[in-house]
Amino acid sequence: MSIALNSETNSQKGFPPIRPENGVLTTSRGLLHLEGPCTADYISRLTMDEGLRSFRPPARQQEALMLISNLPEGKVFIARFQDSIIGYVTFHYPDDYSRWSKHPYVLELGAVEVSPEWRKDKVAHFLLTEAFMHDFVENHIIITIEFCWHWDLKNSGLGMIEYQRMLTRLFSSVGLKKRATDDPDITEHPANVMMVRFGKNIPKEAILKFEELTFLNRGR
Repeated sequence: MSIALNSETNSQKGFPPIRPENGVLTTSRGLLHLEGPCTADYISRLTMDEGLRSFRPPARQQEALMLISNLPEGKVFIARFQDSIIGYVTFHYPDDYSRWSKHPYVLELGAVEVSPEWRKDKVAHFLLTEAFMHDFVENHIIITIEFCWHWDLKNSGLGMIEYQRMLTRLFSSVGLKKRATDDPDITEHPANVMMVRFGKNIPKEAILKFEELTFLNRGR
């Protein structure tokens, strides 16, 4: 998972954002619209905030969002100010090389990015909350894999452990919980974390299959 956030859980000075009503978040700069899942055509008609460059240049990131929205089960949620995307959250199937791709119910919470100028407004928190209100999350096992080398430590002003705690609080707010695993991608660094949320409509046998995947090397 790719993350570019500041510590949104900390209290901020100045005008606090007002909780969204009908997908509209009131901030000191004006109204933010929390939208999704968005089609590739809709995303193409918007502009990307120049601050959205943590992973690739804004124009290329816009192309990536359009690509994800066209994938099977791909979902893109955006925070829009006027005609500009200032933040986004993505969902997609795990990469083919990942052990989690072997499970038909697993959907990965992918990139989360908010433009630095908007991070004080808790945009990621409200955008995630909006996304997890949709029915599709109840039909999937949602996972997020937090790799510390993607974290925006420089702009956040946080140390690695503080950043990890901030992220786990953020994702816990929408029902994800930490899970232990022997996945080498995660165990590569002690700060890496996997979090999981089981949808209400997941069969018991699918949950058992997921548990088997978490520790493939048990007993070796």
